[in-house]
Amino acid sequence: MRYLGVLGGMSWESTASYYRLLNQGVRERLGGLHSAPLLLHSVDFAGIAALQKAGAWDAAAEQLVVAAQGLQQAGATALLLATNTMHKVAPVLEAALSIPLLHIGDAVGQALQQAGVRRAALLGTRFTMQEDFYRERLHQHFGIQLLVPEPAAMAEIDRIIFAELCCGQFTDAARAFYLQQLQTLQAQGAEAAILGCTEIGLLLAGSQAPLPLFDSAELHVGMGLEWLLGKD
Repeated sequence: MRYLGVLGGMSWESTASYYRLLNQGVRERLGGLHSAPLLLHSVDFAGIAALQKAGAWDAAAEQLVVAAQGLQQAGATALLLATNTMHKVAPVLEAALSIPLLHIGDAVGQALQQAGVRRAALLGTRFTMQEDFYRERLHQHFGIQLLVPEPAAMAEIDRIIFAELCCGQFTDAARAFYLQQLQTLQAQGAEAAILGCTEIGLLLAGSQAPLPLFDSAELHVGMGLEWLLGKD
């Protein structure tokens, strides 16, 4: 197997899921005592989140480039950036590396395309929902149209992510609110829902959602497993 770099910590709650799912996936495929050969760099999310809030994306990208290059120098043969939002700076990372960045948007887009989905609800941070980097990738590469909640609901979804989910708090009230938003987006024509923040799957696990759920973290892990096991 190859070595896979995981650049995480944004937040560590979901990065822990990446670690668990990658190892479980290798064990399920290879059996016995097999586990995933990983190189992990986990950042201090407080600093990255502050730069996001300030709109200082170049400064945030610089920090991630240093971490990603460290993983490459340590022997990683590909990189998972274990966050949706920071894929806003994916082009900067790709330019700074000589190893592939396995893009979370491609993992989601491929799964939606294979399922025949053309219009999908998107829940994530306000950056992921409002800005073009995610929407354009799914539209241009996979022909998928994204539907997002109205502004006040977006703000509450974002607040819950940073104030609760990233701090390991998963409440019934937050779960009900997210499911309500999916119901609204279904009425607007969404055929499925993208959990476009790597913590949302932790909140909605086991829920009776009104739409099929495409968990970006789980799909991203699947892409990483294909790389680890030698399938380009």
